Amino acid sequence: MVKKNISFSKRSSSLFLSIAVFILLAGLMLTFVMCHKSPTGDSSKSDQVWIGTWATAPQLVEPGNMPPSRPGLTDNSLRQIVCVSIGGETIRVRFSNEFSTSPVTLKSVHIALSLGESVIDISTDRELLFNDSTEVTMAPGVAVTSDPVDFHLEPRSEVAITIHFGQTSEDVTGHPGSRTTSYLCEGNKLLAADFLGGKTTVHWFVINGIDVLAPKSAASIAILGNSITDGRGSGTNMQNRWPDELACRLLENPETQEVAVLNMGIGGNEVLDGGLGPTALSRFERDVLKQYGVRWLIILEGINDIGTTEGTEAIQQVATDLIDAFETMIDDAHAADILVYGATILPFKGCTFYYTEEREAARQTVNEWIRTSGRFDAVIDFDEAMQNPEDPLALIPEGDTGDHLHPNEAGYVMMAESIDLSLFTE
Repeated sequence: MVKKNISFSKRSSSLFLSIAVFILLAGLMLTFVMCHKSPTGDSSKSDQVWIGTWATAPQLVEPGNMPPSRPGLTDNSLRQIVCVSIGGETIRVRFSNEFSTSPVTLKSVHIALSLGESVIDISTDRELLFNDSTEVTMAPGVAVTSDPVDFHLEPRSEVAITIHFGQTSEDVTGHPGSRTTSYLCEGNKLLAADFLGGKTTVHWFVINGIDVLAPKSAASIAILGNSITDGRGSGTNMQNRWPDELACRLLENPETQEVAVLNMGIGGNEVLDGGLGPTALSRFERDVLKQYGVRWLIILEGINDIGTTEGTEAIQQVATDLIDAFETMIDDAHAADILVYGATILPFKGCTFYYTEEREAARQTVNEWIRTSGRFDAVIDFDEAMQNPEDPLALIPEGDTGDHLHPNEAGYVMMAESIDLSLFTE
């Protein structure tokens, strides 16, 4: 009897141990699944990453480019139109108060597809939240990002971002060179299908970027530049700056349809010191390294540094300093696993406010270094693409706005078409 009881006890212990192990393993499997489940419950989103699909470089808005004083931004509604590059189903929007000295309150923000001018497709309207709240106040020097929101975004679609402001700052963070009309109405007009009768201004204020959830194979190009990249000479509301034309080419090419384009140009911008907006060196981290999904960088800067420098020795020195600055940018970008493409500075002979033989020599020095130093991962030779065959120091006439510095709309198409799209398949 004792022997029988001992045998039964062993079998029972073994059974209980097996059950305990099974329960433990089941619990571990459930924990694993829960921990690896996407926050939304959609497992497909765990296979996606945030990619910048539109962005603009913020700066302190100059007095001549401020919002219309009547009615002004405070307690009123501003509708701004932007054109994205790649699409997706989930987005988030970034706003900036980085250059203002007082807080700015966004009482509520909506996004919708634009139907042209100030008209929106009201059926697509979505309210943005900030940490689950409709209202957010940006302290001076601060940027904020909305919570993710489901929003069907087609590639190269135009969207309207409508902000109902609370209290705003007397000095404003924005982007003066929008080449896109914004609409300002009194009071809360968030759900108005159009802003008929509102004041208009060709500037952006507060808006900073749009990110989209995209496949891990997607990536973006950041373009660091001045007014040529910002689009001076392009058509208002035409979305035909050279980065726009490049974005269209990328979408048309099956191998590059997941490549976004971020235009980080600022009109009048300089690399080293002076100019409009923060210098390219000082804004490099924010406008390039902190953008989402950047795999490539194109640098087209330097003509404003050269064109505003006086004296032979100083002009020679600025060429050297530009090269040193580009070296620094390349090193910083490479440290972030970003490929860097150097764009040669365009011809500018005949530009009455910039051109001299000494400044031309400086441009040649910088361009020769861009082409031959081997420091860039590739060279985009805009100088060669845009020069007049009969006078290589000048812009090609059919691509010249007439100031002999800025390309026109046809010129921007030429610039985009000169770029080898295989650069963005690496």
